[in-house]
Parts: sequence; C-alpha cells; structure tokens
Amino acid sequence: MAAYDCEVLVIGAGIVGLSTAYAITRAAPGTRVVVLEKESGPARHQTGRNSGVIHSGIYYPPGSLKARFALQGSAEMVKFCTEQDIPHEVTGKLIVATDRSELPRLHGLIQRGREHGLPVRELGPAQIAEYEPEVRGLAAIHVGTTGVCDFGAVARRFGRLAEDAGARIRYGSEVTAIGRRPGRVAVRTSDGTVHRARALVNCAGLHSDRIARLAGDAPGMRIVPFRGEYFTLAPDRASLVRGLVYPVPDPAFPFLGVHLTRGIDGAVHIGPNAVPALAREGYDWRTLHPAELAGTLAYPGSWRIARRHWRYGAGELHRSLSRRAFADAVRRLLPAAREEDLLPSPAGVRAQAVLPDGTLVDDFLFADSPGMIHVLNAPSPAATASLPIGREVARRALEVVGA
Repeated sequence: MAAYDCEVLVIGAGIVGLSTAYAITRAAPGTRVVVLEKESGPARHQTGRNSGVIHSGIYYPPGSLKARFALQGSAEMVKFCTEQDIPHEVTGKLIVATDRSELPRLHGLIQRGREHGLPVRELGPAQIAEYEPEVRGLAAIHVGTTGVCDFGAVARRFGRLAEDAGARIRYGSEVTAIGRRPGRVAVRTSDGTVHRARALVNCAGLHSDRIARLAGDAPGMRIVPFRGEYFTLAPDRASLVRGLVYPVPDPAFPFLGVHLTRGIDGAVHIGPNAVPALAREGYDWRTLHPAELAGTLAYPGSWRIARRHWRYGAGELHRSLSRRAFADAVRRLLPAAREEDLLPSPAGVRAQAVLPDGTLVDDFLFADSPGMIHVLNAPSPAATASLPIGREVARRALEVVGA
C-alpha cells in the first residue's frame, strides 16, 4: 500500500464530488479519499450558482436516471437538511400554462407526475390565484414535493462530514497531468504535488470532458457552456411572488425557461435564460477565454446545435442583451412585473454535454474506464439528487479498489 497516497482521488469539490467522498467514507469506513479542487473553496461554480430548488422529478421520463435519482434524491435532500439543520423549505410549486398551445404539454406533465407517484393537483385560473395572486395563467399544476435550500451549504456539510471520517480535501489544487498504469493512477497538480491512487473519480463539472481527455479517455462528447442569467425582484416588490412558479417547459430544449423562485433567503430570483458562454466559467459577456471559445467553435456539435435551435437561441440572446425583453418574458407569468423591478443577480454556467451530432445530452452521463469513473453530464437536478448520485459513483469507485 505504500505506493498509494489514497485509494480514491476525486477531482472537483462541487456537490457531486463532495457527495461522492461522503458516500465512500460511509460505505467503506477507513477508505482513504482525497478530493482535489482548483478553487480556494467548495461549490464555486454550478453548485453555488443556481436557483436552489429541490426538484420533485416531475419533468423526467420514467426509467431515466434523472427520474430515478430526483425522485429518490428530493426526499433524501429534505431529510438530510432537516437532520443537519441546514435551512430549507418544502414549498410546492406551480407549473403554469400561459398559452393554449401549452395545455397538451401541461396535461402530459400531470400524467407523468401521477406515474411517478407525486402529489399533483390540476388548477384553473381562480385556483392559481389562491396560491399566487399575482400570477396569471390558463391552467396550472401544483407539485407538492418541490422545495428550496442552500446547495452551497449542503456541499460544505458533505465536505465536513467526509473530512470528519478521514477524507482530505485539497483546495487550490488544479489538476495538470494524469498518468495511469494497471491498478494505479497518478495525478499532478499545479503546485507540483503528485497524488497516487487506485481509482480516480472525475467530478470536474465544467471541465469534465477535459479531465477525461487528460486521463487518456475519449469521452465522446464535449462540454458546451451555457450561461444562465438571473435577476432578483426589488425587495419592495418581492411580495409579488409567494413561492415557486415555472412555465411549461419546451421538450425540444433541455432548459426549463425563465421561472420565479422565492429562495431560502426570502429573495425572489427570476431566470435563468440560456445563452452560449464565451468561456467555461464565463459568467458575463466580458469573460472570454480564446482557447476555450475556439474549442467550442471547432466542435461540430456546436454548429449543429446552432442550426437546430437558432430561433430559440435568438430569443434567449435578445433577452440577455435587453432587460426590457427579459421583463416582457417575465410578464407572461407575472403581469405586474416592471422592468425597473429587475435587479441584476449573479449568473451561473451550465456544463452541457453535447454529442458530435449536436444532441444535447439530457440525462446524467457516466463513463467508466480502467481505474476511472467519469461523471460527464450532471445538469439539474444533480444538486437535488446529489445523495443517490454520490452513492452510485462511490459504488463504482469502490468496485475498482475492491473495497
């Protein structure tokens, strides 16, 4: 064992990486785990930059990993937050149809919710007003198991519990090289430190495909970053929204559209839209990394997305560049919203896996190779489902090390 610094190396201290470390220490106490994170703390990217919603699982097709993990994970997340005294609230949410063309999709969601065993209730306009007096729609469904929490706090707790059980988390440790031999993986970080392990888990999120290639694997996809821009309702207008209000999603595009979310802090967050980011961590239009952008533009899947979804994308881009256009989109659900009510809020970037033919990977995507487990696509509801996802990745890693 002297040849190894640990049994399992985890790259990435977002909520999935830290949940994996926590799950390993629970499933196989004494297993040595090291988490490497390039930032100075946990949850700096997707985990800490989202609307904080504990998703019910209603959107996801039966049999998909998203459905299985979200249905299980939402209940587990509420239980974990309760046990760990992390602020959270089960609020329920409305999914609202504002146009007649959306009604068939809304009815399809009702059926799917019932298939999943979720508490769903169909609402007419008067019943919508009982939940949300300022929201307007032709029909809606209420999903009782949706909630909100602080996923950054959850990730930090996963990390603390893993460390209490013996795991080590190394911040400021960017991975620069990966080598592998039968039964052994070696990783060098930016400060020159070399970590040797029996298994490597790639939970690098926005950089997951790059880490896979660095390890010598061909991931068969590429991360194309999409920025989600948010606004916050001005404090004196926050009373316009009581809870969570979503539009009926467009199944042709794997984004849920601009929604209204009263977070655990009481503020009402509005968004996100979805526009191509000019860098993997491009949280505004000013952030441009030429090499990353060139990689995105050189990827055939990027152009196929653009051709397939140009009309949708043009609308998103318009809303990104015009607060008035964004406010118009909000008013479909919340007529009383005014342009001046929308205060800029920090953006997030979604690590969207895209196949070479332009298909946007809509489910979780894992790939195993000798000594390695790659988490290549973990979009929403990954935070909601982080406990069962962490156990699944931990199971694969422990099989590699024979624990």
